[in-house]
Amino acid sequence: MIENIQLPVISASIISFLVSFLICLIFVKINTNFKTNKKNQKRLNSLNIVPLGGVGMAASFFISVRLLGEAGSEFVYISIFALAIAIIGVVDDFLNLNWKVKIIFQFVFVLVPIYYLNLFINFENIFGIDLDNNLNIIFTCFWIILLMNSINFTDNMDGFASLNTAFICLALSFLSFIYDQNYLADISFILMFSILGFFILNFPPAKIYMGDSGSLFIGFVLGFISILFDWNPNGSQILYSSFAPVFLFFTIPVLDFFTVFVYRIKNNISPTTGGTDHISHRLLATGIDIKNVLIIFILINLTIFSFIASSIIFKNFSDLIIIFYFIFVTLMYLKFSRMDIIK
Repeated sequence: MIENIQLPVISASIISFLVSFLICLIFVKINTNFKTNKKNQKRLNSLNIVPLGGVGMAASFFISVRLLGEAGSEFVYISIFALAIAIIGVVDDFLNLNWKVKIIFQFVFVLVPIYYLNLFINFENIFGIDLDNNLNIIFTCFWIILLMNSINFTDNMDGFASLNTAFICLALSFLSFIYDQNYLADISFILMFSILGFFILNFPPAKIYMGDSGSLFIGFVLGFISILFDWNPNGSQILYSSFAPVFLFFTIPVLDFFTVFVYRIKNNISPTTGGTDHISHRLLATGIDIKNVLIIFILINLTIFSFIASSIIFKNFSDLIIIFYFIFVTLMYLKFSRMDIIK
């Protein structure tokens, strides 16, 4: 029956929001005494708040996308592996899997749809080489796994990961609509509403976290949307269009990932454990309260949006916009890396 139902994107998005909120609310009500096995991790947020927000988001997202009707075969195939990633995330949240085991599962679940569907970022084309797509496949796997884990890293403060991923979805919806790739715009829009349904209960003080199930699931879906989207519909500006999804939409999670990674390597700390050295924590250490930290990241996201809008309006200056973007990101990295962490 459900395959015969086709709702407008607004209706499907509202359903996505409500289902996500209700499932998360149920988890909040029935898991008041949640306990985790991650006792060895130093974290700012409470380790005893249920981390199953990803389950609510994943369920609401796929129900609502199916209600749109005419689901593309590629995305249906991808969704199977996205659910598998979410399941691995749930297992990790409860059993604290070894990081090597998690990476192996992530690599397999990312590689199979990339190889089977022949989807990749054309890295070889940028440098004018032909390695029979082998480099493209490796680079694309690395990109999606990096994105998944960098979003996982941002799930370290109430509302932080959900706020930033919602902005990413908004940006993807906007560009997909502008470039007449309407199904991807609908998917991104529905994913945003799934995240917002969770965000209500994740807003500080949080009653639920997205957990690995949510951050890995969102990173996986967004990574494949960025590949499915045609960033170069007019056949021009190949360099810009190839790097646009990497640098313009995932700035904050990747910036956070590298800030934490470099700090921990320098201080002989394992990059795979929880800690209070993320960029959100560094802002809190300056005395800014948690809600104002979220406002700061809203402003950063709006700045990133300005780069996106400028690149669309002033296409002849896209290379110059990339330069300004790199300057902006470098200044942010230098600023965050010099901040004290929460001890």
